[in-house]
Amino acid sequence: MSIRRSTKSRRAVAAVSLAAALALAVTGCGTDGGGKKTNDAGSSPSSEPSKSSDGDKGAKQEDTAAGDNVDPNVKLAQVNGRDGLILVVNEVKRDSGGFVTVNGVIKNEGEDVSSGSQWSGSESAIVAKNPNSVAGATLVDKVGKKRYYILRDTDGRCLCTTGLTAIPSGKSVSVFMQFPAPPETTNEVDFTLPTFATASLKISG
Repeated sequence: MSIRRSTKSRRAVAAVSLAAALALAVTGCGTDGGGKKTNDAGSSPSSEPSKSSDGDKGAKQEDTAAGDNVDPNVKLAQVNGRDGLILVVNEVKRDSGGFVTVNGVIKNEGEDVSSGSQWSGSESAIVAKNPNSVAGATLVDKVGKKRYYILRDTDGRCLCTTGLTAIPSGKSVSVFMQFPAPPETTNEVDFTLPTFATASLKISG
């Protein structure tokens, strides 16, 4: 191949590469704009928030849902559990995404350290995916005669507080649980968390 032909070939390859780079840049700009639009419009929660993937997303969902904008001085219910444990419910809120969020605090007023393994429920698949959690909680609509279990993502992880490995004596932890919302006509439900007494709760929102 002559030097002239080689130069022409290099120029052709460079032109093709430049065109591909420009096309990629245009595509990237379009994606950024679309992403921004989605974030602006995606303010309403859904019944299955984006907690299905591993890593920081799941932790972020848990942290923001637990006790966010909840007044700790409001006590909708207080029930006793085993070994000096007390559950205080601060909020039961119906959200536009079609679910109900229960926020509360578990206090350890006993003498020994307590773990959350007793609140995960009895379903082996749920316990395996959600150790030391409050995944065993339920809501019961007595009028509609229906029981509601905690929402789960596509990986089987609960939309609730997890990682309750130890609660020392005299300490407390904030907890949250999200359930499918009962019909709009239902404004009162019975709430049960394993080892605690049942509490009658009024739904707000």
